[in-house]
Amino acid sequence: MKQSKIFIYGRHALVEALENKPKAVKKIYLAKNVDDEKILNLIKKSGIEISPLQTNQINSIEARGTHQGIIAQISLSELVVPFGEFIKGLNVTDDTALVLMAEVQDPQNVGAVIRSSAAFGISGVLIPEHNQAPITGAVIKVSAGMAFRVPIVSIGNVNQTVRDLKDAGFHIYGLAGEGRTSIAHESFDVPSVFILGNEGEGIRQKTREYCDTLLSIPIHSRAESLNAAVSASVALYAWSLKHPKSLK
Repeated sequence: MKQSKIFIYGRHALVEALENKPKAVKKIYLAKNVDDEKILNLIKKSGIEISPLQTNQINSIEARGTHQGIIAQISLSELVVPFGEFIKGLNVTDDTALVLMAEVQDPQNVGAVIRSSAAFGISGVLIPEHNQAPITGAVIKVSAGMAFRVPIVSIGNVNQTVRDLKDAGFHIYGLAGEGRTSIAHESFDVPSVFILGNEGEGIRQKTREYCDTLLSIPIHSRAESLNAAVSASVALYAWSLKHPKSLK
């Protein structure tokens, strides 16, 4: 996550940011015809600087898709939490679960996993600084703004982080098609970490060795595998069934 700032686009993303992570919003660009009362009131309350959005700025800011005349600059240092700070403040119970992305390359998958994590009560999404699709405006859009609701945590070395989590009492699950343990038979009765590997290569061998359990998802023989983000969503749903408190 070497970039220091990103841009988000559209009404929904800005509302999520202003309501949940207002300190992460550093500047807002608005077109003259934006008259959304809720947006304008949130901006006024936040006191964030507003600049007029010009047509030529849209291309320079690299806006993608429908921006609805609204673009905002986001500070990653205010959005993403360092691992040490996050884990120090985390109240770990048997109802605590984390997601760790290990070299997930597709921004669509990253955004979708963040959205599922928010939906199923996950306490944080851990993202490596290297060999991993970073947090971008596109990722936030796919997450439906949930990147402003579930903690996004920056980690360094994946294996060291896994070791630290094991020392903190977490059970490490690796999502792998060839895993010997089906999610249907797992109790998920301790603090859990779900590792999602690269879309093509899966979880690196050394990281697999640190996993306590390799989880598989039963599927019909006519399907070879599931998309990485779909696999994560299914696993997190299975976990949430054993932890109804996570949905409250």
